[in-house]
Amino acid sequence: MSPRLSEILEKHWGKLLGVVLALVFSLFTITYGLLKALFVSLCVAVGYYIGKRIDEQTDWRKLWDHIFGDNK
Repeated sequence: MSPRLSEILEKHWGKLLGVVLALVFSLFTITYGLLKALFVSLCVAVGYYIGKRIDEQTDWRKLWDHIFGDNK
C-alpha cells in the first residue's frame, strides 16, 4: 500500500467506515425494506455488544443483574 493511501486511511478511518456502513444499510433497505434492514442492523449491534463483552471477559451475572435487576 502506498504511503499516501495509508495516511489517508489513518486520518479518515471513521468517515470511511461511516460511508461503508451507510451504503450497506441503504442497499439492505432497498433490497429488503426498512423493517428488515432495521432488524438486521439490530442483530448486528447486539452481536457486536455481546462479542465486545466476551472480549472484555465481563462477569455475566453482574451484567444480567445490572440490566434486569431490581433498580429501585
